[in-house]
Amino acid sequence: MRLALYQPDIAQNAASLIRLGACLGVPVDIVEPCGFLFSEKGFRRAGMDYLESASVTRHPSWEAFRPQGRLILVTTRATLAYTGFAFAADDVILLGRESAGVPDEVHAAAHARLRIPMREGARSINVAQAAAMVLGEALRQTDGFPA
Repeated sequence: MRLALYQPDIAQNAASLIRLGACLGVPVDIVEPCGFLFSEKGFRRAGMDYLESASVTRHPSWEAFRPQGRLILVTTRATLAYTGFAFAADDVILLGRESAGVPDEVHAAAHARLRIPMREGARSINVAQAAAMVLGEALRQTDGFPA
């Protein structure tokens, strides 16, 4: 299982997700360019001291990103709820930019597109919270939580 962030806009969200990956033993892929300076200083507050134990791989572009497992996109444009999806242990859960999601070419490359069920009128959930929800379900299904 891997967590991937497509051109993240907000350093604090990216740092929170790197921290989540470190705590759960899930590698994190960052597909650049980022909307912020990718530096330890920018991540220090949200990532705290977990950044050193995280497994982070930076990819200079979408074209350079080559996921090994199925690419599972979390998007408000999906019709299938993540709670009704069967995850596999080698899935790569991809989340888009906070400001714009992902472009159509990335959307089309996903093996599955999943949404988080929300109340009528709600636009979206914070990307870090959305990732935690979906990753938690994926790890539960695949018995992937650390012992």
